[in-house]
Amino acid sequence: MIRADTEIRFRDLQNLEVPDWILEPFKDYGGIMSLLGSDSWWKKTLYITGGALLAAAAYLLHELLAIRKEQELDSKDAIILHQFSRPKNGIPSLSPFCLKIETYLRMADLPYQNYFDGRLSPQGKMPWIEYNHQQVSGSEFIVDFLEEKLGVNLNKNLTPQERAVSRAVTKMVEEHLYWTIAYCQWVDNLEETQKLLAMSGPLSDTLKWLLSHLNCSMVRREMYGHGIGRFSKEEVYRLMEKDLRTLATLLGDKKYFMGSKISTLDATVFGHLAQAMWTLPGTPPEQLIKGELINLAMFCERMRRRFWPEWFVEVEDMYYDGESESSSSTPAGLLDFGLFSRTDTLDDSDGSSHSGGHSHTATPDSDHSLFDSDMGTGSENDIPLKEESMPDLEV
Repeated sequence: MIRADTEIRFRDLQNLEVPDWILEPFKDYGGIMSLLGSDSWWKKTLYITGGALLAAAAYLLHELLAIRKEQELDSKDAIILHQFSRPKNGIPSLSPFCLKIETYLRMADLPYQNYFDGRLSPQGKMPWIEYNHQQVSGSEFIVDFLEEKLGVNLNKNLTPQERAVSRAVTKMVEEHLYWTIAYCQWVDNLEETQKLLAMSGPLSDTLKWLLSHLNCSMVRREMYGHGIGRFSKEEVYRLMEKDLRTLATLLGDKKYFMGSKISTLDATVFGHLAQAMWTLPGTPPEQLIKGELINLAMFCERMRRRFWPEWFVEVEDMYYDGESESSSSTPAGLLDFGLFSRTDTLDDSDGSSHSGGHSHTATPDSDHSLFDSDMGTGSENDIPLKEESMPDLEV
């Protein structure tokens, strides 16, 4: 006689929604089986056994990632941001597009709720948002949707010509530079990136290995389809360097890419450059950004200090509790949730030095220090920050 709780578990297993990246190898399963022929029963057995093992691994991964299908989210008058879980090293996301959108929401002063469910959008995209029970995926369409529904426009000060330049640079970053950084992360430095994945449990190391290698295979396949993956490692890095030098030239001595005011392009570039700045130590892009193209590092630091006040990075690229400037070595993680809110976000403050009494001189090539910030210095003219608590949805 089957117990009631066993029946419930079996029914849950039947209704299990396996993440799309796990299902990818099985999409042509029927075609593979049809080619084996009736006399290849042992091959069929091998495929069936392998499929059963992968299905079991998928179910286990599903449980360990704590994907909460049973919890209904009410997106009425609330922005729910679906994205990957926070990595270990303090950077908000290993996905440039997830970091772009979350930074954009902070730049636009739009309250939002993170949901680290690992579930892709119906279009197979990440990140994606829900607002008033509408689902929108694709970072460009998310920005367009928020502009239309909420009247947000970070590009309101741009001329038509500047908007055209902004779009052209966005396409270079998202359609070209992105692939070179992904190659550096998930192919050339796979073992180091694997260590950044945040998983717990008895099989966490195995699951991290599985996830990282599946992602490596996916990146290789998509890069080949794009065309950039058909080049050698040296050629890929050469293309990356050209893109980074183009960005450095465009930025020049400006605080932001389109001038003294923030724009959507800044969120886009920051999401990608942050990967090289804080997840790829010792690699060609990190050395180039923190060396010869120091203005790009200054830009990343400026964006981080202004829009991610809880994300603290010291010289060693560690992150610490920011309540004091003491030499404490206790790491403090990012908020996994949060309505990030600041008043008058779209107006720049004049404060340019970091609080805590440290003085930093400007670099010879720029009027701005690597440590200059728009976060203010504690004067009465500073822009106040406010963080409102919300239930943490991540296990």
